[in-house]
Amino acid sequence: MNKVWSNTIKCLGWTYDPVDPTSLPYIHHCVIIMAPHTSNADFFVGAGFLFSLQIEARIFIKKESFNFFTRHFLKACGAIPVDRAHARSAEGMVNTAVKHFNENERFTLVLTPEGTRKRVKRWKRGFYQIACQANVPILLSYIDFKSKHVGIGPAFFPTGDFNADMPKIMKFYENISPKHPEKYNKYYEQ
Repeated sequence: MNKVWSNTIKCLGWTYDPVDPTSLPYIHHCVIIMAPHTSNADFFVGAGFLFSLQIEARIFIKKESFNFFTRHFLKACGAIPVDRAHARSAEGMVNTAVKHFNENERFTLVLTPEGTRKRVKRWKRGFYQIACQANVPILLSYIDFKSKHVGIGPAFFPTGDFNADMPKIMKFYENISPKHPEKYNKYYEQ
């Protein structure tokens, strides 16, 4: 199934860029941020790319999305159901993610910093907090709809100083084109 999905994305004209060598040693125990995230197509293109790398990526999805029809598909895609009522605060999500990192030698969590496909005022900081607390790097991945390229750039090791680190992360994404530019905001919470 993974090879079929990966090859289908390639047949649709997408190019899988080589993974930045600084990311390779950490690819199975890290936070991967995928940006920009403005459409459902991002999921399918990104998943195809990660499948091609044989990464068992995990994503958090609200538990309401898991039903009789979707449950098996979502779990096969690495989805972990999240009870939004229990993990309503960012702190709850961070703690859940850190627990997974601490309990698993191989755990790759993929997050979209915007948190949704809709336009947001600013990027969320949960991915940064998770990486800091779990002591894992952030791998900067991208989906560029203009060039139809998808890939993983450099490993970024957060220092704990969010305001100093975020401009460096944002610089990486400055020339990446989303599917829906009007929905993409390159700002982050301070």
